[in-house]
Amino acid sequence: MSLPPLRADEHARPQAGKRVALLLACCVMAALFAALGVWQVQRLSWKLDLIARVEARLHAAPVAAPAVASAADEYRRVRLEGRFLNDRETLVQAVTELGGGFWVLTPLATNAGATVLVNRGFVPPERRDPASRAAGLIGGPVAVTGLLRLSEPGGGFLRSNDPAGDRWFSRDVAAIAAARGLGGGGAPVAAYFVDADATPVPGGFPVGGLTVVRFTNNHVVYALTWFALAGMCVAAAVFLWRRPAGTRGAAAW
Repeated sequence: MSLPPLRADEHARPQAGKRVALLLACCVMAALFAALGVWQVQRLSWKLDLIARVEARLHAAPVAAPAVASAADEYRRVRLEGRFLNDRETLVQAVTELGGGFWVLTPLATNAGATVLVNRGFVPPERRDPASRAAGLIGGPVAVTGLLRLSEPGGGFLRSNDPAGDRWFSRDVAAIAAARGLGGGGAPVAAYFVDADATPVPGGFPVGGLTVVRFTNNHVVYALTWFALAGMCVAAAVFLWRRPAGTRGAAAW
């Protein structure tokens, strides 16, 4: 016994439903991609403002180092005076334009009664022993000018700091201060560190002034990508809308 053939309207109804669903999906995706594009435009504005503010700080005259710092102070040029606690320096692994080696972080007991970690600069592996750069272990009063930097807690990429083993992969101020016993006697330890500038050091090491200030800014590319995807979704929606529901091509959808 054969079934009666479907009428044209019975065949068109499921196809029309599928068509409407695809139209709605295209519209939703277009709106989502457009929103992401607008977000990237907003991010671009924020990033350009950040770069402008940091550039202004980098070229401003140095100011006295603050007792407390926030993100608004990062890369600000500051000036410190005091004495280095050379017996409590910490080596932090680093890769610079001079190659691989270490940052030398030395506590500075400031004339203001606080302690600030100063990244005095870079030393290659053969200079990690303080005795190999004895001339640079300044014992008298010093004045340091450099860039204020925020702490880098935890460690580096896929590598955690190991205070017990004295292996450091990031400039984690709190952890280094605790490991070196800083902050005793009521002297507060600043929650930031200072990257020393390129002022020559006796003996040539550590080498300062190697701070790299670079901000990735791919927001224009990202925005254009999202807007292009939104445009493709709109084009697909227009195609579906204008395509007659009963055509062979529409049925394939």
